[in-house]
Amino acid sequence: MTGPAGGRHSLPYTANLSILFTELPLLERAPAARAAGFTAVEFWWPFDAADPRPVEVERFVRSIEQAGVQLTGLNFFAGDMAAGERGLVSWVGREAEFAVSLTIALGIAERLGCRSFNALYGNRIEGVEPSEQDELALVQLGTAAEAAAGIGAQLVLEPLSGMPSHPLKTAADAVAVLDKLGRDNVRLLVDLYHLAVNGDDLDAVIAEHTPRTGHVQIADAPGRHQPGTGELDLEGYLEKLQAAGYDGHVGIEYKPDGPTVESLAWLPVERRGN
Repeated sequence: MTGPAGGRHSLPYTANLSILFTELPLLERAPAARAAGFTAVEFWWPFDAADPRPVEVERFVRSIEQAGVQLTGLNFFAGDMAAGERGLVSWVGREAEFAVSLTIALGIAERLGCRSFNALYGNRIEGVEPSEQDELALVQLGTAAEAAAGIGAQLVLEPLSGMPSHPLKTAADAVAVLDKLGRDNVRLLVDLYHLAVNGDDLDAVIAEHTPRTGHVQIADAPGRHQPGTGELDLEGYLEKLQAAGYDGHVGIEYKPDGPTVESLAWLPVERRGN
């Protein structure tokens, strides 16, 4: 399979602007991505708190609209990411924060056409039984999935690396939650970097789980930098995903080794837009 510009696949890309173009203030990143040739973008939670002021939400929405790009994905509030927090889905005692961020995310999505939400599961909490966290996660994922279904949207569940206290490390870990939940619009997020670092067999993941994959993200490993800086055959894996039936966006979610625009030399400009 040969995609445009000689690529081995033809999947569309979306630029994650919570990790790319961080040389710029958040509200200037969508225009910068558009200037670099992208027509689709995604974000982690773009605010400092679960319940930002309405003016902050309005400014964020306008930055996307005025840049003329499509918002393809948005994380729910995940806590203090810089401090190591990785989601509130299973965090007992912070249900109100999750609920308010769900409402705000849905409002943003309705305005911008976003139909995919990353629901980060959350770390294990000292003093709380894992079973209690897992029970809460099923309740909150069910509530969020039902709300998302109301606008024709999906949730994705992501295994993560680098956080020993995060219980979802492999594709199988996340799929086990999907099986318990039993919701068609809650799917697997295949981040090739995280899965590779955690020792998952990427070929086996693609062969077994592509039908349940709702989103794909990439970075090279080791290092989590742009393709070509590590050892992963990212083009090859994307080709296999497409051949197995995946036809969604590929989130570019790496830490640029150098200025963002220079780090994009691996991706021809004509492959950045959709």
